[in-house]
Amino acid sequence: MDKKPKVLFISRGNCTRSEMAEGFLRKWGKDGFDAVSTATDSEAVNPIAREVMKEAGVDISFQRPKNLKDSLKEHYAYVVSLCDSKRYRFPVFPFTTNLLKWNVPDPVMAEGSDEQRLAIFRNVRDEIEVKVHDLVIKALAPSFAHAPMN
Repeated sequence: MDKKPKVLFISRGNCTRSEMAEGFLRKWGKDGFDAVSTATDSEAVNPIAREVMKEAGVDISFQRPKNLKDSLKEHYAYVVSLCDSKRYRFPVFPFTTNLLKWNVPDPVMAEGSDEQRLAIFRNVRDEIEVKVHDLVIKALAPSFAHAPMN
């Protein structure tokens, strides 16, 4: 039996971007991956992130971040760093051949009215969904080569 590739999503706070990415990998990767998220500074999942993911049909309320120290002890087929390169440097994660760096702004840092912040969260969600969908297609092609995104 083939082992599922493990994918680790890492971000600074693990309250939004890495949780969204983990949720979308569960959606698009079906049972083809083991998805995990962690952070350098773990925080509780942002309620706005839960809300916008629910709008996209993905429940992230049950997800819990993995301890960063524990993550360093495991092997991952992919380590995906989600970081706003204008504000932070991408974390270094040794011992992986598939280190992906996705420059995604942190919506938690957004300012403005509730409606403006919600729009920013939705934009980040949509950007992450496209990136995760592309990762699934590349990692599992040809199985998912014709998987439309809708």
